[in-house]
Amino acid sequence: FDEVYYGQFVSLYMKRIFFVDDSGPPFGHMLLALGGYLGGFDGNFLWNRIGAEYSMNVPVWSLRLLPALAGALCVPLAYQILVELHFSHCAALGAALLILLENSLITQSRFMLLESILIFFILLAVLSYLKFYNLQKHSAFSGSWWFWLLLTGVACSCAVGVKYMALFTYMLLLAIAGLHFWHMIGDQNLSNVSLLCHFLARGLALIIIPMGMYLSFFYVHLALLYRSGPHDQIMTSAFQASLEGGLARITQGQPLEVAYGSQITLRNVLGKPMQCWLHSHTNTYPIRYENGRGSSHQQQVTCYPFKDVNNWWIVKDPGMQQLVVSNPPRPVRHGHIVQLVHGITTRYLNTHDVAAPLSPHAQEVSCYIDYNISMPAQNLWRVEIVNRESDTDVWKTILSEVRFVHVNTSAVLKASGLSGASLPEWGYRQLEVVGEKLSKGYHQSMVWNVEEHRYGKSQEQKEREVELHSPTQMDISKNLSFMAKFTELQWKILTLKNEDTEHKYSSSALDWITMDTNIAYWLHPTSGAQIHLLGNVATWASANAAALVYLCLSLWYLLRRRRKIYDIPEDAWQLWVSAGGVCGGGWAVNYLPFFLMEKTLFLYHYLPALTFQILLIPVVLQHLGDHLCRSVLLKSMFSAVIVAWFSSVYFVYCTFSPVTYGQPALSLTELKALRWKDTWNILIRKQ
Repeated sequence: FDEVYYGQFVSLYMKRIFFVDDSGPPFGHMLLALGGYLGGFDGNFLWNRIGAEYSMNVPVWSLRLLPALAGALCVPLAYQILVELHFSHCAALGAALLILLENSLITQSRFMLLESILIFFILLAVLSYLKFYNLQKHSAFSGSWWFWLLLTGVACSCAVGVKYMALFTYMLLLAIAGLHFWHMIGDQNLSNVSLLCHFLARGLALIIIPMGMYLSFFYVHLALLYRSGPHDQIMTSAFQASLEGGLARITQGQPLEVAYGSQITLRNVLGKPMQCWLHSHTNTYPIRYENGRGSSHQQQVTCYPFKDVNNWWIVKDPGMQQLVVSNPPRPVRHGHIVQLVHGITTRYLNTHDVAAPLSPHAQEVSCYIDYNISMPAQNLWRVEIVNRESDTDVWKTILSEVRFVHVNTSAVLKASGLSGASLPEWGYRQLEVVGEKLSKGYHQSMVWNVEEHRYGKSQEQKEREVELHSPTQMDISKNLSFMAKFTELQWKILTLKNEDTEHKYSSSALDWITMDTNIAYWLHPTSGAQIHLLGNVATWASANAAALVYLCLSLWYLLRRRRKIYDIPEDAWQLWVSAGGVCGGGWAVNYLPFFLMEKTLFLYHYLPALTFQILLIPVVLQHLGDHLCRSVLLKSMFSAVIVAWFSSVYFVYCTFSPVTYGQPALSLTELKALRWKDTWNILIRKQ
C-alpha cells in the first residue's frame, strides 16, 4: 500500500535527486530515509507495484525500524500523560494497555509509514508541556523547567515537520499555554518583570524555536537533494538552474544581464499544468475561425511546452537596427521599451485590437506581417520586472520575473492557454497567447522569465540561425539563496494539487467513528495470510462512549454549577476540565478538520484523533468510579464491569491479531468469520 508511495522518496534521497511531495513537509520522509541509510540502502528498487517482492538490497528491517520504535514508545507516553494529568497509576496503566492492544496502531507502526512517528511526536509534545506546567509553581526557570518547555517546542516542530495535520495539536497547545499565561497575569505575587520573562520564555520555546527547526528541515532537505529529477518542471527556472544536471547543464555559462541584442527564450512563470515557452512559427492565423470571426492573418504566436529553436527571441532597441550586442553591452532595465524579434523568422512580436482565437475578450498576439493594408505594426513593449528591488533594476537571466506591457494598448502578454483549451489543428494544439488588459486582474500566467540566454554576435540571418543552435560559453553563477528556494518549495507544497481520485479503500470522516471501513495492506500470494488496517472494535466503541459520557457530564456539571450546585469538589472539577481540554480537545482538533478537507481520505488519517480519544476512556472511568460510585457495593460492581470490559478488549485484540500481524494464515471460514461488518473488505480468494 503506502510503502510504495514513501519508498520512492526514500530512493530519491539515497540518490540525492530532488522531488516535491504535496502531502507534507520533508522531516518524516527524511526519518524514513535515515532508516534506509543506516541499513545501507542504495536506492535501487522500483517502487511501482503494491505487493511486489523486496529485492535483497532493500533493508526492510531498518526501513521499518523507526516507525516501529515510535509506535512502541507511544505506550509509555500514554501512561506518563495520564500521570501528569494527576490521574491514578491504575488509570495511566489502563491507558497504556489500551494503546498497546489497539490493532490499528500496531498495524500502522509495523510498516514504513508516517502515522506512528506523527503520533509519537504529538504525544511527546503534550507530555512535555504537562511536565513543564506541573513544574511551574515550584521550579520556574529551573533546568528541568527549561528542558520540558524547550522539548515541547522541539516536539511540536518535529510533529508539524512530519505532517501538517500536527498543526492543529500545535495550535491546541499554544491555546492551552495562552490560557495558562492569562491566569498568571492575574497572579499578584508575580512582578511585571517576572511576567515578561515568562512570556519571552514561552515565545522563544513555543514559537521561535519551532519556526527555526521547521526551516532547518527544509535546509537539510534541499542540501541532500541537489540533483535534478522528475519533479523539476513544476519549479521556476531559477530553482531548476540551482540543481545539478537538467536545466543547469543547459544554462551553465549564460550571461546574467539581458542586453539589447540578447538572444533569449521566455518561459511562463506559472508552469502548470505544464511549462511552456513563448513560441512562433511561419504559419499564420486562419483568415476566418470556425465560428465565423475573422483574424489578422498574421504569423501565429503560441506557448509551446517543449524546447525548440522557434522559442528564441532577440531583444531589440526600437531606436536602432542592429540585432547584436554592442561592446560594452547595454543592459535592459525595468521600464525600458523593447521590441522582441522572432529569431528564426525575424518578425516582430505584435498585438492589436483584434480578438484572440480562443479568448475573444482579449487581444490577438502575432508576429507582424506587412500586408500593405491599414493595419500598422504595434510592436513596442515595456519591460516591467515584477520582483524588482528598485526601479532601476537590470533584467536578469532566470532571476527576474518580467511582465511585458504593450505600449499602444496597455495589454499584458499572457499565456492564456495554461488555464484553457489548446488551439485547434491549425495551431498544432499549442497553447494560446493573448494580450490581456490589466483591468482583468493580475495572474502568474502574465509573468515570464528568461531561461536560456546568449549575447547575439551575428547580424546576418543565416549566421544568426547557426548561432541560435550553438551553446553559450560565458560563466556566471545564478545560485538561489536558501530562503528563496524554501519560499518557492513551501508554496509548491501548499498549492500543488494532485487530482483526487476515488480509491478502493478511501472513506469519509463519518465512516471512521464507527469503523465502517478498513484498508487491506498486504496479501500473501499463495496462502490466505493478509494484513488489514482494522481497529479494536471494543476500544473504538468504548472511546466513542467515553466521549459522549464526558460531553453529557460536562454539560450537566455546567448547568448545575450555574445554579450554584457543586456536585464534585473544585479540584476534581479542575482535573475533569483539564483532562477534557487535552484528551477531548486533542480528539476534536485532529478529527473535525477532515470534514472541511477536499482530499482523498483514508482510515489511517483518524489514528491521531483516536489516540486522544483512547486516553479519554480511563479519565471517564476513574471519574465515574471516584464520584458516582459512592457505595462499596457500587464500587465493587463497577470494578467487575471494568475487568469484564477489559477482557473483551483483549479478546478482540487476539481475534484480529492474525490480520494485524499477517500470521498465522487463516482458512476461508476463519476469514469470513472476521468480517464483522458488511462494509469491511476482507480479501477472500475464490476456490
